[in-house]
Amino acid sequence: MALSAPPPARVFAELTPARALTPAPVPAGRGGPPGPPRREVHVSGSAELSASPDRARVSLRLSSRKDAAGAARSSVARRLEYIAQSARQRGVPVCIIFSDFGKMQNVCNLLIEKLGTSVTISPPHFYHTPEAVDTLRRQVCVAAVGNTRRKAQEVCRLFGQSLGKPLLIREEETKEWGGHVDSHLSNVPDSLTLQERIQNATAYASCRVFAVFEIKGKENRRNKFL
Repeated sequence: MALSAPPPARVFAELTPARALTPAPVPAGRGGPPGPPRREVHVSGSAELSASPDRARVSLRLSSRKDAAGAARSSVARRLEYIAQSARQRGVPVCIIFSDFGKMQNVCNLLIEKLGTSVTISPPHFYHTPEAVDTLRRQVCVAAVGNTRRKAQEVCRLFGQSLGKPLLIREEETKEWGGHVDSHLSNVPDSLTLQERIQNATAYASCRVFAVFEIKGKENRRNKFL
């Protein structure tokens, strides 16, 4: 199941009042002559990031065969308590939701070794918490802005100019694909390895931004080599 659809494109930073993006005379003062036209560089940039799942959930099924129903229930209860105790001793939540996949493997292997055929453990379901998805969205947006600024700097340096302050930064497009959520059980073959399951649940996001920067003037050669 793909991650939830991202919000529509929007302006998230505009550092000057809205105005035409073509050079325009700037008044030097009331009644004074107009100042020099403002010079700008318009650029777009993008970034793509991925995030591995940060949680895994496994399901356990216990069974016991006894002559009496009460004895069977008691046997299952003892096994269940052993599972909870094994998880507690290794710092794993008793609900068996794992954030450390190495501990998950160790606990599952131990339970199979100790309880044998009386326990059935499902393949792990890897997924992302909402916090992890939000972090991915923020990181890819910030990365796209950084790439856009670096592109603007390179353009200015090509002409011996110095990049000034940003005048407009607009998020043009965001896309998300891959990844799993907790409520969705992925339909993947049981034969996949642990690493293949993690890769299958990896989330991806891309972002494209448009930005307008002020061109300050000629580049300071002295600062360039510092």
